[in-house]
Amino acid sequence: MKIAIIGDGGWGTANAILLANNGNDVTLWGAFPAYIEEMKAKRENVKFLPGVALPERIKLTADCKEALAGADAIVFAPPSKYFSSVCSLFKGLISSDALVVSLTKGLCELTNRRMTEIASDVLSVKDVVALAGPSHAEEVARGIPTAVVAACRDESKSLAVQRIWSGPSFRVYTSNDPAGVEIGGAIKNVIALAVGCSDGMGFGDNTRAALITRALSEMSRLVLEYGGKKETLSGLSGIGDLIVTCTSVHSRNHRVGERLGRGEKIADILSSMEMVAEGVWNSKVVHELAKKFSVEMPICELVYAVCYESYDAKSAVASLMGRDLKSEMLNQ
Repeated sequence: MKIAIIGDGGWGTANAILLANNGNDVTLWGAFPAYIEEMKAKRENVKFLPGVALPERIKLTADCKEALAGADAIVFAPPSKYFSSVCSLFKGLISSDALVVSLTKGLCELTNRRMTEIASDVLSVKDVVALAGPSHAEEVARGIPTAVVAACRDESKSLAVQRIWSGPSFRVYTSNDPAGVEIGGAIKNVIALAVGCSDGMGFGDNTRAALITRALSEMSRLVLEYGGKKETLSGLSGIGDLIVTCTSVHSRNHRVGERLGRGEKIADILSSMEMVAEGVWNSKVVHELAKKFSVEMPICELVYAVCYESYDAKSAVASLMGRDLKSEMLNQ
């Protein structure tokens, strides 16, 4: 097949490599022509996925029409903060019945909407597929065995993605709950900041396990408000993605949290990074949604306070531990 991938970050590039190795012809689009030329010359994404060669089946371009030419599937992978503006560049260029896939984990900072909703509206495409799960780009690009989930209300589209992406090192399951998959994928980045903070302050496995487990309760409350399914969070895009993002050396969100836990300022941390940490942006969105739906999300709320209100991380721990005592199953 011919596949267009829009977004030359680490995750977009890793998917390009995966799909090319599966025997597809892939065009990888990036917004900056000079960097595209650099990748062409080096056959490597030095900035976002260093050390991994780009297969010859990957064509590189900064031209929107060239990227889409003859594409059987179109894949969007820009950061959530820029997702809507990148989609807008391709408005009117994609047919309404096209197979469109979102790889982006997060919620829109301005509208609080999910990425598949944005892509569907901007591109006038019905039923965009969300592909998510525990999948670090550094490992997928190197053929490390990985399992994810393709979620769409149109089963034929999720099955198509399952067939295209699955291979010797990459297994895709299907789901009809894109809301559950995408909300889980956004919140797990916020929780990774909390776990990173805990690790940065020198706490141990007990604390990490408590944060991850209680995070599932916070996820489920918001997913249900969105009309998603609680059971989705027991799968790859819920607990699976939560575990890998909160514990891996590859997790940018965890690294940011560690630095916060050691006392660094969020502005200094972000200014020192080339790649984005979605959890910082999404803590603001989750904070706003928690207020809108009157959903109790104490861990996420404190991450927001640390990132946006200069709240002290140690005080956040004291706040969590000092909350009213209750049954574990009460309101989940």
